[in-house]
Amino acid sequence: MRSLGLAARAVVRQPARSALAILGVAAAGALLFDMLLLSHGLVVSFRELLDAAGFDVRVTATTAPPFAGPAVLDAERRVRAIEALAEVQAVVPLRMARAFVDRREGRTEEGTVEIVLLGTSTGTYRRYWRLAQGEATFGPGQLVVNAKLAEELSLAPGDRLRLSGHCHEGALPPPAVELEVAGVVRFPFDSSLDRTAALGLDDLARVCGASSTDAVDLLLVASASGSGSDAAAAAIRAVEPGLHVFTNRELIQRFSAQDFSYFRQISFVLATITVFFAFLLVTSLLTVSVNQRFGEIAALRAIGFTRARVAAELFWQSVVLVGAGGLIALPVGAAVAVWLDRILKDMPGIPEQVHFFAFEPRALLLHGALIGATAVLGAVYPVWLAARLPIAATLRREVVS
Repeated sequence: MRSLGLAARAVVRQPARSALAILGVAAAGALLFDMLLLSHGLVVSFRELLDAAGFDVRVTATTAPPFAGPAVLDAERRVRAIEALAEVQAVVPLRMARAFVDRREGRTEEGTVEIVLLGTSTGTYRRYWRLAQGEATFGPGQLVVNAKLAEELSLAPGDRLRLSGHCHEGALPPPAVELEVAGVVRFPFDSSLDRTAALGLDDLARVCGASSTDAVDLLLVASASGSGSDAAAAAIRAVEPGLHVFTNRELIQRFSAQDFSYFRQISFVLATITVFFAFLLVTSLLTVSVNQRFGEIAALRAIGFTRARVAAELFWQSVVLVGAGGLIALPVGAAVAVWLDRILKDMPGIPEQVHFFAFEPRALLLHGALIGATAVLGAVYPVWLAARLPIAATLRREVVS
């Protein structure tokens, strides 16, 4: 405690230099904290988004990302076979297509609007989207729309909407189909610019001019209570060996290793540079402080202070400076993360509910560990200078000067 008291007095005695050190460490620590949040932010946010949808297994015809590969054929039979499994609670087929809506149908200016259509089982909900107005489910001849589309076309539950399918490249568009708006909802993977609607597979086939609804892009599966996603996935692979089955955990691992690795690499590089500059700042300021206190340190050694006690004082001085800066860095870093997250989410195609910066307890622990290591390593060279200081020669030089 004596060494800590001496260190605190040394910090207070040089307020300008101490403030500079604390602010410098706070700036570096804030950036470090942001990089730690960014390194796993998308993974954490994406995992929460998948889990919140209520489905823990995805079934596709290929290893390609959903909606990017070939369709799952003979979908009705496969859905019945999977639903019959004891490990499965529910199966929801999903198909994506595109359509055009005449703006005049929405009582606004002329022109057309391209929208994304999600075809699924009639009456499907199961928390896959959140209700904003009207009904969350739909029946034959009905659909639900997202808030962006409802706002742009001035739609409300009960309104009618005519859709012209744009489902096959190069094909002639089929006749327009009129559907009733059952409700306004929020889809989990929509960006702020997406115009999305969900409707039954039969209605989607009519909009697209197709004669069959037996091909879908994806099967969403909810495992039975007590079985778990791994058991459900294994059972599905046994009855449908030609399909590719992924649990949410496997999807997260895949995205973390491939699609999200860029952000992890960027955050690692920036975090390393940040820690290095914080180390240089602390080392430089402590070294200058030691150089200016050579006479004082030599006098303390002459009256009986041991090398260990002098080293302890410099170590605690580093801890006080870096610790204060590190504590300030946390709220500053959190505020900067919120600001940067809003900027990054404005990029096209980024879902509104996805966050680039997500808090994890491990990020806080790692931040504390790195800041602590900076305090220790930053004091090594100044402590070495003070420990090897020649007492007699230093005092003689002080007297002569």
